[in-house]
Amino acid sequence: MTSIEDRFPAPAVMGVINVTPDSFSDGGVHFNVEPAVTTAWGMLDAGAAIVDVGGESTRPGSSGVSSEQELERVEPVLADLAGAPVSIDTSKAAVARRALELGVELVNDVTALRSDPDLAGVVADAGCYVCLMHMQGEPRTMQENPVYDDVVSDVKRFLEERLAFAVAAGIDERNVCLDPGIGFGKTAAHNFELVRRLDELRALGRPLLMGLSSKSSFAKLVGRDRVGTLAVSLGAAVSAYERGATILRVHDVREHVEALAAAKAVRG
Repeated sequence: MTSIEDRFPAPAVMGVINVTPDSFSDGGVHFNVEPAVTTAWGMLDAGAAIVDVGGESTRPGSSGVSSEQELERVEPVLADLAGAPVSIDTSKAAVARRALELGVELVNDVTALRSDPDLAGVVADAGCYVCLMHMQGEPRTMQENPVYDDVVSDVKRFLEERLAFAVAAGIDERNVCLDPGIGFGKTAAHNFELVRRLDELRALGRPLLMGLSSKSSFAKLVGRDRVGTLAVSLGAAVSAYERGATILRVHDVREHVEALAAAKAVRG
């Protein structure tokens, strides 16, 4: 299996498909199978390297769902996307196992293998790609009062520890990417600092995945309360790419593909 760097040369775009009724970004429009699958194929046609399918909301204040509920949501979507490049946004071993059987190539875990003790083994046995994300607290409470001594140093230390855990569990380090978790237990200032000092996280030696699209922190820059404009998301994505991000997780694929292609051309 090729390394994750070779599989996703920068800048790679990951399209987001939330198969949930309470999605922060799309209002649950992809909760039904047909629109979710149609949107996913459209994202791939627009240049996405992979689409990320999730059946459990991780928006601030959200509560969890069972493995059975999550599978009920994502399994028919994954089945209809057979043969397409797909990742599964889950923290549950049972969901990841079934998704891998359906052809998923990457497990995107917002808990960095902390939530389900069996997930690391599922990933190791499959030899698939995995993304480990930093989150302070849990979705239900993570935005109540996030505090750090130094957000970049703290996030770096956490990701380094989780990377070591993954490797000790038998996961090939070449299959791992890391996500600083923009908006997951962080203030707007924390988010901006993480993007500004992304080179310090790049020093961990693994590709970085960044989810900047439609974040409320960036929305506030232009006077909006919840979801930022496309222009704001594009600006943040290009800034992250220029500072070393490899994979950009986005909702508006075509526009991000084109903006990042321009940024790459300028870099030469």
